[in-house]
Amino acid sequence: MAIREDFERLEEKLLSPFAQLSKNSKGRDIDEIKCDIRTDFQRDRDRIVYSKAFRRLKHKTQVFISPEGDHYRTRLTHTLEVSQIARTIARCLRLNEDLTEAIALGHDLGHTPFGHSGENVLNSVCPHGFKHNEQSLRVVEILERENGLNLTWEVRDGIKHHTGEGTAATLEGQIVKFADRIAYINHDIEDAIRGSVIAEEDLPKECVKILGNKSSLRINNMILNIIEYSKESNLISMSKEFQAATDELRSFMFKHVYVGSVAKKEEIKAMNIVKELYSSIRNSPEMLPPETSKMLEKSDLDRVVCDYIAGMTDRYAVKKFNDIFVPASWNY
Repeated sequence: MAIREDFERLEEKLLSPFAQLSKNSKGRDIDEIKCDIRTDFQRDRDRIVYSKAFRRLKHKTQVFISPEGDHYRTRLTHTLEVSQIARTIARCLRLNEDLTEAIALGHDLGHTPFGHSGENVLNSVCPHGFKHNEQSLRVVEILERENGLNLTWEVRDGIKHHTGEGTAATLEGQIVKFADRIAYINHDIEDAIRGSVIAEEDLPKECVKILGNKSSLRINNMILNIIEYSKESNLISMSKEFQAATDELRSFMFKHVYVGSVAKKEEIKAMNIVKELYSSIRNSPEMLPPETSKMLEKSDLDRVVCDYIAGMTDRYAVKKFNDIFVPASWNY
């Protein structure tokens, strides 16, 4: 069967000269026999979707902790929305959509329970520090399936650089960084309005004037702006006007939603759960499940405890906290 080779020839024929061709990947840390049907990046995408870490995202907080209502985003729905935005941009720029999708689907695999609240706690209590992008990389390289998913270098590079100061080596990875920000700013606005934390008219008027007066319009305009300013280029970017408006809108969200808003009133409790779990399990490592304890052969105790807690869903973290700290009923 030569289906994979057909895909690779199509990439070479149809994609931009700036695209990362799957046949030119830097490859995997451990060599594997090529798939008959899928390119290397398609194969990576499938490995991420079938991973346990990906399934757990449906029970991890995006912004609002334990919201009453089924329409609020979770870490999984955010991931899917990032993937959709990123794929749209990649397709329009004739870049590698499969690589873009794999990076987008894997970018938050290492996120903690309770969103950035949990991330901040682990960063403060673990001697190694904690950043969710680095943890996502650790998930695909080491933790998932006990020995990692053995993904291609380009996918791992994109996952690592989807946030922070660094820049992905591929344009596809750079797209995911923009798509992540577009998704969380606009969709968090929708959730905050749904929860009556803010109103549409509260948004900075200059940002609304430039980007659009509703979420779908802003997303469309931001995508179009990136496409326009990244054509025939080896760098993904926005216009200065759009970038400044996006940054201001993000600052507004930090001030009025992400930090200290009524929607975050349960955040201290969630942070305390993560902190107490870390301390308790660190002092009594026999509480680690057997499959996690095996990692002590490769990593020190602080790292293993951090891995264990970072992998928890919100509800599992609450259950473990109750198991450890809340007395059980006595039956007689």
